[in-house]
Amino acid sequence: VGGIEAEAVMLGQPISMVLPEVIGYKLTGNPQPLVTSTDIVLTVTKNLRQVGVVGKFVEFFGPGVTHLSIADRATIANMCPEYGATAAYFPVDEVSIQYLVQTGRDEEKIKHIRKYLQAVGMFRDFSNSSQDPDFTQIVELDLQTVMPCCSGPKRPQDKVEVLEMKKDFETCLGAKQGFKGFQIAPEHHNNHVKFVYNDKEFELAHGSVVIAAITSCTNTSNPSVMLGAGLLAKKAVEAGLTVKPYVKTSLSPGSGVVTYYLRESGVMPYLSQLGFDVVGYGCMTCIGNSGPLPESVVEAITQGDLVAVGVLSGNRNFEGRVHPNTRANYLASPPLVIAYAIAGTIRIDFEKEPLGVNAEGKKIFLKDIWPLREEIRAVEHQYVIPGMFKEVYQKVETVNKSWNALDVPSDTLYAWNPKSTYIKSPPFFENLTLELQRPKSIVDAYVLLNLGDSVTTDHISPAGNIARNSPAARYLTSRGLTPREFNSYGSRRGNDAVMARGTFANIRLLNKFLSKQAPQTIHFPSEETLDVFDASERYQQAGHPLIVLAGKEYGSGSSRDWAAKGPFLLGIKAVLAESYERIHRSNLVGMGVIPLQYLSGEDAESLGLTGRERYTIIIPEDLVPRMNVQIKLDTGKTFQAVMRFDTDVELTYFRNGGILNYMIRKMAS
Repeated sequence: VGGIEAEAVMLGQPISMVLPEVIGYKLTGNPQPLVTSTDIVLTVTKNLRQVGVVGKFVEFFGPGVTHLSIADRATIANMCPEYGATAAYFPVDEVSIQYLVQTGRDEEKIKHIRKYLQAVGMFRDFSNSSQDPDFTQIVELDLQTVMPCCSGPKRPQDKVEVLEMKKDFETCLGAKQGFKGFQIAPEHHNNHVKFVYNDKEFELAHGSVVIAAITSCTNTSNPSVMLGAGLLAKKAVEAGLTVKPYVKTSLSPGSGVVTYYLRESGVMPYLSQLGFDVVGYGCMTCIGNSGPLPESVVEAITQGDLVAVGVLSGNRNFEGRVHPNTRANYLASPPLVIAYAIAGTIRIDFEKEPLGVNAEGKKIFLKDIWPLREEIRAVEHQYVIPGMFKEVYQKVETVNKSWNALDVPSDTLYAWNPKSTYIKSPPFFENLTLELQRPKSIVDAYVLLNLGDSVTTDHISPAGNIARNSPAARYLTSRGLTPREFNSYGSRRGNDAVMARGTFANIRLLNKFLSKQAPQTIHFPSEETLDVFDASERYQQAGHPLIVLAGKEYGSGSSRDWAAKGPFLLGIKAVLAESYERIHRSNLVGMGVIPLQYLSGEDAESLGLTGRERYTIIIPEDLVPRMNVQIKLDTGKTFQAVMRFDTDVELTYFRNGGILNYMIRKMAS
């Protein structure tokens, strides 16, 4: 669910959705010895994006499930937003029960769990096909066909087999600007830039790896890939391989348990030797919190206009998310992250080219140091044990006691600090009247942005770095802060003044009104090119409503509520897109922004829309879910679009100006 939906539920409102289709994803076969859970999940993600599962449930079944550990299954389920489903579900089986045993759960509870699930028919034997339920549609994957792979350079669903990575990246270099293109002129494909770091000279080129991060939540709580990375690091160090010092390496596990078993199994010193020290826990590089690169590295990237690379074991690699200086970002398993860090480039064919040469002049290939699944399982069986979980979680209980013992003000209302640049009283209720207003037609709206396909919530409301030349930076500077103190958009999500200025502030935003990627647009009354926030401010001051035009999969990625709250604050009254991700569409509804969808077979191009027109959207008095509404342009053209309020509950929120306003009115009455 989205953040705004969650807020509504916390205030006692139900979640409302159309009864979903349930897609059965049948797994057969056994993964090859060199394949990791990450390879499987990236394959599943590409497959399900192609099938189209937005707004649907996905249930995994079939004999192949028995070959996946609970951590493997969790990794696949955790990528649910990346393939667009509402839920991804693995039924409980014997492997699930064994996980409860392994993690030190109470034996009596485990007995009750098993008996209850068996009694209600929910305990599954995946090798018994008579237990398989009926599905809307069945999709199959033979795990034997999965190959080691990465995804990128800009989307999680763009899977590339490791054997094809070098060729694929070099094709992307020259391809037209897009999901698989950087539009670098052919004569510049082999540009090299020398630079000095720590008194030594190095060289960067297109494809050079400058960030290598074992990061994210579920991927880095999976013993098979984490111990696999540790064993690979051990073999690499023993073979005499190193990572170049300017590569920003980090290890941020999803759990303290991971650190425990990496240490106990003896692989931690080898990870540290390659630069993969534990820097903390939870969301880091994946959400844009990698921190700055060395200045000399940034200067070299800028000087050569280089497509530098980040490789991470996270879930998301959308443009501008990981780091402003890594235009290409690839999702990969933790062992592959280390391999690419050692290689120092994505432009390597691991089959034919060595990872490096040791002090004796011997070429070391990836196959020489890659651990097999059986090798990893033996270490996991020895070191991932119940006592370890109990010890780590007992420490957590101690920390919670300290947290709960903190002094908390007893005031009923929060005491806002006007000097704070982190937490600010939000403006959402400033003009709220308890009297219900009938929704009005949107008259003569300007188009603030004209966008293409797969515009993510990271494009709409970035969470990472605050650029020094951005409206948010100017605001923070006016409050007396220096660039060192800006922090990130994610850290300042409690301040609407920062987040409104950060809306559509992604440096990789591709607006069709402009000929380049930039967080800017054209203010049509003046024909000036302005930062998106500055343009919206001018429109709002003149009393002009705004809309956004977009393509397919608008709002994919993180379920970020500010991707709906921010546009609301910019004065955007509606979005007209070819299709939406479910959560983002719901969040727009929650903020009272109308999600309009082109009729089937139509889009901006087929209707001849340029975005320079002014749009009047006729909102009738009698609203019903998914009704067609009329849109009139100042050019005289008229067409229809679907108003994507999918249920009567969503229409109720819209009539009230959004979920939050509805809740205030309900509580007041």
